Amino acid sequence: MDSPATAPQPQTRDITRRNFLQWSALAGGAATVAAATGSFFQGMPGIGATQAAEATGAAGASGVFWSACTVNCGSRCPLRLQVEDGTVTRVHADDAGDDEIGSQQIRACVRGRSIRHRIYNPDRLKTPLKRKPGTKRGDGEWVEISWEQALDEIADKMKGLLAQYGNESIYLAYGTGTIGATIARSWPPVETPFARFMNLIGGYLNHYADYSTAQITAAYPYHYGSWVTSNSLDDVKNSKLQVMFGNNPLETRMSGGGETFVTQQIKRKHGVKTIVVDPRYSETAVGLGDEWVPIRPGTDAAFIAGIAHVLIQESLHDQEFLDKYCVGFDEAHMPEGAPAHASYRSYIEGKGPDGIEKTPEWAARVCGVPAQKIRQLAREMAAAKPTAITQGWGPQRHANGENQARAVFTLAAMLGQIGIPGGGTGAREGSASLPMTYPFNTQYENPVETAISVAMWTQAVDHGAEMTATKDGVRGKDKLDVPIKMIWSYAGNTNTNQHGDVNRTIELLRDDTKAELIVVSDIQMTVSARYADYVLPDCSTAEQTDLIQQGSAGNLEYTILASQAIDPLYNCRPIYDVVADLADRFGVKDKFTEGRTQEEWVRYTLDQSRKEIPELPSYEELKERGVWRREGKSVIALEDFRKDPEAHPLETPSGKIEIFSSELHEMAKVWEFDAAVVGDKLTALPEYVETWEGAEAAAASDTYPLQVIGHHTKGRTHSSYANVDWLRDDAHPQILWINPIDAQARGIRNDDNVYAYNDRGRIRSIARVTPRIAPGVISVPQGSWFNPQDGGVDIGASVNTLTSWHPSPLAKGNAQHTAICQVEKA
Repeated sequence: MDSPATAPQPQTRDITRRNFLQWSALAGGAATVAAATGSFFQGMPGIGATQAAEATGAAGASGVFWSACTVNCGSRCPLRLQVEDGTVTRVHADDAGDDEIGSQQIRACVRGRSIRHRIYNPDRLKTPLKRKPGTKRGDGEWVEISWEQALDEIADKMKGLLAQYGNESIYLAYGTGTIGATIARSWPPVETPFARFMNLIGGYLNHYADYSTAQITAAYPYHYGSWVTSNSLDDVKNSKLQVMFGNNPLETRMSGGGETFVTQQIKRKHGVKTIVVDPRYSETAVGLGDEWVPIRPGTDAAFIAGIAHVLIQESLHDQEFLDKYCVGFDEAHMPEGAPAHASYRSYIEGKGPDGIEKTPEWAARVCGVPAQKIRQLAREMAAAKPTAITQGWGPQRHANGENQARAVFTLAAMLGQIGIPGGGTGAREGSASLPMTYPFNTQYENPVETAISVAMWTQAVDHGAEMTATKDGVRGKDKLDVPIKMIWSYAGNTNTNQHGDVNRTIELLRDDTKAELIVVSDIQMTVSARYADYVLPDCSTAEQTDLIQQGSAGNLEYTILASQAIDPLYNCRPIYDVVADLADRFGVKDKFTEGRTQEEWVRYTLDQSRKEIPELPSYEELKERGVWRREGKSVIALEDFRKDPEAHPLETPSGKIEIFSSELHEMAKVWEFDAAVVGDKLTALPEYVETWEGAEAAAASDTYPLQVIGHHTKGRTHSSYANVDWLRDDAHPQILWINPIDAQARGIRNDDNVYAYNDRGRIRSIARVTPRIAPGVISVPQGSWFNPQDGGVDIGASVNTLTSWHPSPLAKGNAQHTAICQVEKA
């Protein structure tokens, strides 16, 4: 996966061969493995007998150990690792629980079951690395150094930056490579070991929102007052109809004991009709859907406006609910000071400022769904009571994503299905969860109140001191005083691979006069690690003890104790120990650790959580059982608000659902946008907003006539598992989805090699010619590792080679589904 500029050094190639030897030897027993790898390592430069022993587990333990897959898929699955002589030889799934919702087995998917290929991967980091002096980031020139040297030099450079620029110059990058763990946690960043340490020495520049949900996160406060979920998916048993906007739990939350299991069981037992609105005929549309509505990306708000027109014209909307619980639907229920004809109904009927009636015919021209289908769907949604409306996070990951999200919320309100069993808020599904206490992660607060949007760190590196609140979404103060000078990245690949416009991002990172210090801690030599100054080899979950939070699984509540199954490989160290030693160089180690080891923090967490959950097992009991589970309650979002809105008001100014937001109306007057950029504006209503590189831009372009989206694939979670051979090469290879209409026009057949390109870059992939993608749209599975070859062509086919830095207007979020391109046969 490495480009010529980052080609593995001889030692790395030898380790790749060693990896092959290890897998080949497994059939012959662990003793053969030890013999093969031990002698091989001893002949390597810089690798001695001790590290050779560590490569297969110095303790030589054998048995079955509970562990977990902790990547960012929304599920969180226990694994049972079979260990022989210190080496993981087999991966088993959860063997407890049953096949009933609420007590089910939590069966890992193909990703978790292939975790051995992550632990013993050719890309596995083995010892601390320092960028070779005189080279640029990304050149692939490294010097192996000791842990002492690495931490000494990092600490010294940090002290210099702190003295010169202050704490706001230190940035903790977004990363979700180890999500759900208590100690080895990379998300949320504010609860990570590095954040705990930085909080003890003055804080760091924070960020708000995340790459998955930036736009919907920004939309919530102005519509619902705070983040809300929809009903949990087990509650669909009470529904008469389920409508999913870009919601794809069978891939994004794929687990045999998570939402895949819950949704399929509900479907088998209750047969609730499911309509999936999505540009792509996803696995959820295949496995759950009764009807697929292909839609142009970024046009959900127009589609919903067409539905709203039918509901209003035929008096199918729930006026009583709207009158009692909402503000801004019609002129009779507007907030004080709102302009005339600014209600959502006026917008739909063409009485608003744009003067356009949002008929199904108007909507059809924008979204590509026929007008008659829009009418049929509106009538069907209104007739089925209750109707469960949910949305995934794909529709909001657009340049107009905030309005997309609010439009789905508004549809749920017009149907009056909020706060009742079988209904929903229009948000992503909720799930039950244990009320655990996590003292290590939440004990200290960040003294620095300044924060930027999660997707604006590149701008903050480039010109941070020019960024303001009204132009760039800076929070906590009017403007940034200094640019980002240090980036700490733990278990994340967003420094490059998962951020927009990879080529532009890499160009920025290679300039070490801007970000002067980049430290990456991970278990693999990821794309982001290639562009660091120091790379610190982390331990996998199998090499340490941790307590794992649950994932999304309907009404099931559970926790996992992941025990250390093998000794840390090579010269790898757990992040807790690494940051503790870094804290020691700043004189705060005692406060950081409080005298506890990582295992003792896990014990303490269980003890503290037992105050709220008395039946929670002891550490010893949970270590033996691996998983503790219980049946929780179905989530009925905003149930209390529905029952008594006066006693349980929302956190909006009105205490109600705000279809028209007075706050957004006022913000629109003072926020600064480039008038030349189509779609950069705030609207008080969830209007459809035409955007740069949106559906209209593609239709009008001869150069780049295809819209680009990046879907989740079963073979990886974002970029985690992307370098696992079983998944990448065999089960789920990287392919580019293209409709037969678009393929025929370009002379492309199924399995042809193709290029997709625009002004930002070019990828090479394999064409999957299929009617499962809407015409005029291509979909490239996101997360594949960027791998430029042949003059810069990305043969890894990372979708972010084609995407942009340009943020959405309100969230300043990553609009990575707003992009256009051309495709040609290679």
